Amino acid sequence: MHIKTLKLQNFRNYEDARFVLDPAVNLICGENGQGKTNLLEAAAACSTMRLFRTAQKKEGLRFGEDAAFICSEFEAQGRENTLELRLSRLRAMEIYKNGVRQKRQSDVQGLLKTVLFCPEDLMLVRGGAAARRRFLDTALCQLRPNYARYLEEYNRLHEHKTRILRDSEEKPSLLSMWEDFSLRMARIGAQIIRYRAYYCRRLLAAAAAVYSDIAPHEALSGVYRTVSSVSDPFASAQQLERELIDHVFRHKNAEIAAKSCLSGPHKDDLELLLDGRSASAFASQGQVRTCTLSLKLAERELFFEEDGEYPVLLLDDVLSELDRRRQDFVLNRISAGQVMITCCEDGISEKLRAGAAFHIKNGKIV
Repeated sequence: MHIKTLKLQNFRNYEDARFVLDPAVNLICGENGQGKTNLLEAAAACSTMRLFRTAQKKEGLRFGEDAAFICSEFEAQGRENTLELRLSRLRAMEIYKNGVRQKRQSDVQGLLKTVLFCPEDLMLVRGGAAARRRFLDTALCQLRPNYARYLEEYNRLHEHKTRILRDSEEKPSLLSMWEDFSLRMARIGAQIIRYRAYYCRRLLAAAAAVYSDIAPHEALSGVYRTVSSVSDPFASAQQLERELIDHVFRHKNAEIAAKSCLSGPHKDDLELLLDGRSASAFASQGQVRTCTLSLKLAERELFFEEDGEYPVLLLDDVLSELDRRRQDFVLNRISAGQVMITCCEDGISEKLRAGAAFHIKNGKIV
């Protein structure tokens, strides 16, 4: 699996640029603020259908422009595909696969698979639960198209129910819809919990193995935390649905008072443990970095187990955040598959055997 070409028009600070990428290591060089991360963001968007630095796709538009264009030609599972993302200031993003417009983002999510590792991910351990849910969702939406559809539907229901709760004080009649939305969220939420539980089990096993390679005298483990009424996240969807319904109905008055959805997998978390203790509370800075590295490299390995080919690995200036030992560990683990890595330090670039190198200045190849 690899990206052959990536073309950008009016995306971020790129007016018009085309990159012909090597199937192995691609080095993107340049000073800070020149557009290195923007290039990786465009590559990731062709996989996840979103921009990893903002929830508003219109923020990806070049200053003063009303439309932008990302086009990638890539090979996956022995097939060549073209994917176009058309961003607009006034309309929703349009997606074209091989020239045919797609109805839903979930129809093409994961056609090209990527794993992104950026400096912000080093807060994955100590950050809030939302960051870890996003980490799980990004991987699962690529691995399981049905999960992407369930998540899309759940988020839509959650948004509507939240609006009902917030407006219910002025319009009490809206609460007549509370039960219907709660039941539908429980049905979809049960599916989401099952997907997350099975994925977390595989992810934690793989991450523990990677961690032991870096720090053999410590043990990484974790626990998937979901709604308290769920006795077994691996249970049937029917049982999970019943337990979710029980929980949300017991919290109905609390939801109305808080004007917020208090029950459901939108509050899930992945608790990470080092030697049985909370990594968030007790891990040193070095342990946090090793833990994050292990999760990201484990994610990449799971993609390989699933498809028999590595996803495109996007490393955004992350090596400069790691000490020499962890740098060497990462570089030794990414000898296979396509890699796009941003870099501004000569010391690191000398270690890479890049098949292609791009020097970026003000959104242009120089």
